[in-house]
Amino acid sequence: MHAEQVVLLLAAAVAAGWVDAVVGGGGLIQLPALLLLNPGQPVATALATNKLGSIAGTTSAAIAYARKAKPDVRVAVPAGLLAVCCAAGGALCAAAISSDVLKPVIMVVLLAVAAIVVLRPDLGRLPRPVLRTRRRVAAAVLVPGVAIAFYDGLLGPGTGTFLVIAFTALLGMDFVNASATSKIINAGTNLGALAVFAAQGHVLWAIGLAMAVCNIVGAQVGAHMAINRGAGFVRAVLLCVVSALVLKLGYEQFG
Repeated sequence: MHAEQVVLLLAAAVAAGWVDAVVGGGGLIQLPALLLLNPGQPVATALATNKLGSIAGTTSAAIAYARKAKPDVRVAVPAGLLAVCCAAGGALCAAAISSDVLKPVIMVVLLAVAAIVVLRPDLGRLPRPVLRTRRRVAAAVLVPGVAIAFYDGLLGPGTGTFLVIAFTALLGMDFVNASATSKIINAGTNLGALAVFAAQGHVLWAIGLAMAVCNIVGAQVGAHMAINRGAGFVRAVLLCVVSALVLKLGYEQFG
């Protein structure tokens, strides 16, 4: 890669770290940048290198949130441990399942997410602890730790966004605490998928480590902005990310 390509890729990594830290969806920026700026590489290599950058950003954001926000560790730790295994399983299945089959389903889910956020303006603004029952806590461990984690290893776009919505809807968290909790699981999904991709020899370590540093920079800025500006700011970014994901997937499917 030429120097200007590397600079653009690292700038994309900073932006991706910021988006991931606020509400998830940084792969919307980072993965296309990898594919466009280094077009000769296999798609699996781009996915693997993206995971290397992302795991640094999500882990950094998780630490920043833990210092000032209140991630629900009783849910996040078991879900995160499950996520490592299930994301690895998704990565192993990535070559066997066509993403073209999944994209229309993901678009429908994303549109439903956008509709819920728009039609329920109070969602995620304030915590609703009354929703926290044993069944909902179990669902909040299994849905992110198994289903969403498997999806992240298999395909990936919007994983952080799905995690935030899951914790908001299931446990009545506000958007800031949901985002804080989601970072722990997201770090687990990235670790599981990265382990599989690394074992298969797909990771570009030099550029991936440089992107990891840039992800950390963006993640620190994003996490502190989310904490300081509150749930309304996270909600606005969430809607922007969901809209961008729908447009991207729609263009890939029908464009």
